[in-house]
Amino acid sequence: MAEERMRIEREISDLSAKADFPLRILPLTSIRRTEELNDVMDEIESSDVILLYAAGGNEELLRQVLSHKPSIIFVRHRSGPVYLWYEIAHPALIRRRTDEIAQPWIGYDDVVVDDYGEVIWRLRAYYALKNTIGARVISIGEPGGWGVGEKAVSLARLRWNLDIRVVSYEELGQRIKKAKANKDYIAEAERRAEEYLAEGNVSLKTDRRFFVNAFILYRIFKEILEEFEAKILTVRGCMSTIMPIAETTACLPLSLLNDEGYIAFCESDFVAIPSGILLHYISGKPVFLNDPTYPHDGIVTLAHCTAPRRMDGRNLEDVEILTHFESDYGAAPKVKFRSGQEVTVIVPDFNEEIWMGFKGRIIDNPYFPICRSQVDIEIEGDWRELLKEMRGFHWMMSYGDYLREIGYALSKVGIKWKVIQ
Repeated sequence: MAEERMRIEREISDLSAKADFPLRILPLTSIRRTEELNDVMDEIESSDVILLYAAGGNEELLRQVLSHKPSIIFVRHRSGPVYLWYEIAHPALIRRRTDEIAQPWIGYDDVVVDDYGEVIWRLRAYYALKNTIGARVISIGEPGGWGVGEKAVSLARLRWNLDIRVVSYEELGQRIKKAKANKDYIAEAERRAEEYLAEGNVSLKTDRRFFVNAFILYRIFKEILEEFEAKILTVRGCMSTIMPIAETTACLPLSLLNDEGYIAFCESDFVAIPSGILLHYISGKPVFLNDPTYPHDGIVTLAHCTAPRRMDGRNLEDVEILTHFESDYGAAPKVKFRSGQEVTVIVPDFNEEIWMGFKGRIIDNPYFPICRSQVDIEIEGDWRELLKEMRGFHWMMSYGDYLREIGYALSKVGIKWKVIQ
């Protein structure tokens, strides 16, 4: 027992060092009998996830532990002394001597054998769930959903318990008017605009007035987020409402917020927003809300006017600042996405029932007459299946491969996950 405890503590220390997301692991507790559970209940209740080393112990003890919190079960095959539950976790614990899953707490994907890399990605999925469920979202204007309207808002609240706070356009207009009368605001916007132009390869191809006004709007959005103690913001009336009062578009301000670690989307589309929040926290990177086009010949083009630049979470991609496409007004980034980069794409559905996803690779940054930031993705998998199975409208894209984390997280909230292969 003492030797195994020391082994686990060393491994947990290594696990913490390798995690690329915020992680706090409580001290290891050893128990053998159900009567000892009361002694560790405070630790169990204060945790988000249990990492259970199923070395031995009776079934009732394990079931009682698992019934309190989401759990990952670790068993040994070759990484140390073989564990009893390496042999019987499947028939006795998961299936409970039946031929299918016979309890509500764990499934086949919740057991890990030897490999701490498998533990880390599961913990990453749980970290994303913790930050997505119940997240506070600031909606500038009334929230909505592309194609289904209020239904998307209701589903986002029901499935994800999103705390949606509304800031009216009347209030936003008053804030903008006040900011434009403040010399300090104007001076800061001018300074931030100059700093942006000096960051990497930036080409300004719109009226400088639109560009500077974007930094005023960015500061206002950021102040709203700070006042509400929120990390997530969306705007609804991008063209019809914001442009007349801000004398620019929301495109660049949203891009700036994403680059700073916030989560910011246009169109207030609560069909897609939960997928963007989840992907952001899984990947640890900004995500790109986009309009997909028609998949064909293994390729699909994704486009929108609000792309982040810091897509890998660290480095700024090259960018041109153009007008917003539909209006030919304001300031919108055309980000040059990294050629050859592997990406994850989520396709959320209108009904919050089944999401699809696929991996792809960036092959081009075209200049079509559509939304400014454009990327051609080579689809990894059967593009014809994607074409036939597409749901919803807006998609989410991030750099990197996170399909397994997304699927694992969705299994915990009752949404089906279909990977295009």
